[in-house]
Formats: sequence, structure tokens, C-alpha cells
Amino acid sequence: QVQLVESGGGLVQAGGSLRLSCAASGSTFSINAMGWYRQAPGKQRDVVAVISSGGSTNYADSVKGRFTISKDNAKNTVYLQMNTLKPEDTAVYYCKVVAGLKAHWGQGTQVTVSS
Repeated sequence: QVQLVESGGGLVQAGGSLRLSCAASGSTFSINAMGWYRQAPGKQRDVVAVISSGGSTNYADSVKGRFTISKDNAKNTVYLQMNTLKPEDTAVYYCKVVAGLKAHWGQGTQVTVSS
């Protein structure tokens, strides 16, 4: 099993920045991908950014050039640096970790961007 603890959400004005963190514990040796997803009210949960065990990254078109995903293998932590935030980035952000064949989700952290 993998346990995830997220932090870093909050309220920020448009154009501002936030950094989300997601720390994994438990069976971290089996992690092969980590990522961030978001879900706005009334909408489905969508991928924001993912990073593979080898460090390859992929981003949703809507965040390319503004968000950066990274990880610290020693700390089993994945980060999402969010710059030039827009009101449409407002959502609950979830960390997702794939360990073996199983997906594990964080509890979610609220990001609110005011105009």
C-alpha cells in the first residue's frame, strides 16, 4: 500500500504562483509513475501533469509553459509548480501514484485563483 499526503493549495490572485507537494509513504519501491489531476465543480477529473519513474513528463495543453512537475526520489515526493495562475485553474488538485498495477490517490487540495 502507498499513502499520500498533499499540501500547498490555497487562494491566490490571477498571475500568482503556488507549489503543491505530495509525499508518498509505504510501498514506495514499487512506484512507477506520479502525477497531478484536477477536478473543477461539475466537471470530470482531468490530468494536469505526469512524470514517469525515468523522469519523462507530460502536460495538459492548458498548463504547458506555466506548470512544472518534478519529483525528489529520495523523499518520495512529487511537486507541481504552478505559475501565471488563471481563474480557470481553480479546482481540487489530486496527486496520483501508480505502484505496481494499482493507482493510489491523495485526499485532494483546493486551489482557488481569484480574478
